Amino acid sequence: MTEQQPYRVVSRHPGFELRRYPAHLVAEMQVQAPFTRALIEAFRPLAGYLGGANRARHPVGAAEPTTSAAGGSEKIAMTVPVVQIEGERPGAYLIQVVLPAALTAATAPEPVDARVRVREVRAQLAAAMRFSGRWTEQTFSRRATMLGRSVTAAGLQPTGAVRYARFDLPWKPWFLRRNEVVLPVAE
Repeated sequence: MTEQQPYRVVSRHPGFELRRYPAHLVAEMQVQAPFTRALIEAFRPLAGYLGGANRARHPVGAAEPTTSAAGGSEKIAMTVPVVQIEGERPGAYLIQVVLPAALTAATAPEPVDARVRVREVRAQLAAAMRFSGRWTEQTFSRRATMLGRSVTAAGLQPTGAVRYARFDLPWKPWFLRRNEVVLPVAE
């Protein structure tokens, strides 16, 4: 079983759920590539980090965590979803892998690859629209537009960029895939 990022459904609206996401850690990487290529570009470094291309940290009492003297690494369980967020420039994307809830900023291993960064994402309220289908820019863009309109019609105010979330492996049939578009909204 793959751990899924936790959230609590606050309410249901036509076309979306309003969810509360707790603070969580992500391993992320910036890429400059077309929409469908961005995830492919980030896959190897992010999968490498999860697979052990990292330096394990071992907290000692209340002191700051230190890098293991032996230079050990640690495998990290895969968690879903894998998230893609549009950057400020065309063709720029931030690809994120949500890390297991048991990891903290103090215990998450440090990436060996300088392109991979681990950071905490604040707790937030967000609107989410779930759908199945192919992982194309057109599919996600169409759903993002629908979500934005539904959120505005419900009287909510978007506060950030849309996140494109993928929950399944590429070889799962497209009609069975779980996808989501998620839009942070004001409290």
